[in-house]
Amino acid sequence: MKTSTGDPRSLSQTGAIHELLQLADQCVKCGLCLPHCPTFQQARQEADSPRGRIALIQGWAGGDLAMTATLAGHLDGCLGCLNCQRVCPSEVAYGRILDQANALRTAASPAPWRNLKRLALGVLSSARLMGRFAVLPRLYRCFGLARAVELMRFDRLPALRPYHRMATAMGAVARPIAPLNLEGPEGADCDLFLGCMGSAAEGRAVEATLKVAARLNLRLRIVSPDTCCGAMLRHNGLPAQADAQREACVRIHGDRPLVGLASACVAELRGDPALGDTRELCAFLDGVAWPGSLRIRPDRRRVLVHEPCSHRNQLGGNAAVYRLLGRIPGLAVTPMPPGQGCCGAAGTYLFQHPVMAEALLADLLAPVRLDPPDVIVTTNPGCALHLAAGVREAGLEIAVLHPVELIAAALDPAP
Repeated sequence: MKTSTGDPRSLSQTGAIHELLQLADQCVKCGLCLPHCPTFQQARQEADSPRGRIALIQGWAGGDLAMTATLAGHLDGCLGCLNCQRVCPSEVAYGRILDQANALRTAASPAPWRNLKRLALGVLSSARLMGRFAVLPRLYRCFGLARAVELMRFDRLPALRPYHRMATAMGAVARPIAPLNLEGPEGADCDLFLGCMGSAAEGRAVEATLKVAARLNLRLRIVSPDTCCGAMLRHNGLPAQADAQREACVRIHGDRPLVGLASACVAELRGDPALGDTRELCAFLDGVAWPGSLRIRPDRRRVLVHEPCSHRNQLGGNAAVYRLLGRIPGLAVTPMPPGQGCCGAAGTYLFQHPVMAEALLADLLAPVRLDPPDVIVTTNPGCALHLAAGVREAGLEIAVLHPVELIAAALDPAP
């Protein structure tokens, strides 16, 4: 969805360029971020490191470098994982720098490309449309089309491969989800935020959430089938559209407790002060009172916990996931080996940069293949789909689930 752009000084963007350069100047180029950058660890090129990308942005925004395809490739190659920002001793706002640079580049791009980009991302960030499209991956899987495509040679159609991988994984989890208003706005304890991918990628997790909530005597409200946090739009250079999406969430949920299933959505929603108290689902469930009469069946499986970058770097870590799963007797829960710190999904990244995305996933799954668990859990749908595709391609029989699915399965039926 990204392309090379012209000189930002040709735009009436002087204030934005000045702010961008001020943010970038906070980086002292110490290099402490380098061991934590997944793309640098893969490519071993300075231009594919955080400080290298900041230097390129400074050169471009200052007018010393042209936005060539090579320069754009280095900037677009960033995952946006924010590992670098978490470990930076100078607390450089790398995420803001990257988002603002992408916004300037998009604004400077030709109008036809800009409009096509806005249209494509508008479809991807529409919960209503994605919910309707969710039937396609199921048909793709059920009617044998996935198998037929796998018999083709992907070296002839390499651009098809990432879409095939996601459609195959999505076909197993997509569920149509109707808007629910279980107790009405006055009686519900909180709103459940599904986002644009709720039906397409988290249908099973939503069903499990509703089951667990009922057993915990929690009243949830699911409203507005077309809300999106705006993260995909923001990270692809469309901040105005992203702000509009988040403002719509504020109008719907701003005066109510809000809980989200996807860690990346929760991180984006918290960027607005009116939604700053948005809770991640596992942390929310871990913090409520559980009835003493609730019985949880033992589960002897071995579970690896994958921590999405958004959960680790923006939500303060996923300790609540371990506490929540610790309620299941017999469950063996351990962290997933970290690899290079990112599975490679990163929103739309796995479609835009499939070679790097699959390389990072292979690195993450290498120790898993040597000692496969029964289950991998993760709190982000993009990561879940990417992991599920990698597990399937490796020939491993590993379920990839949201943690709440394990909790729901372990609950005794209601009396």
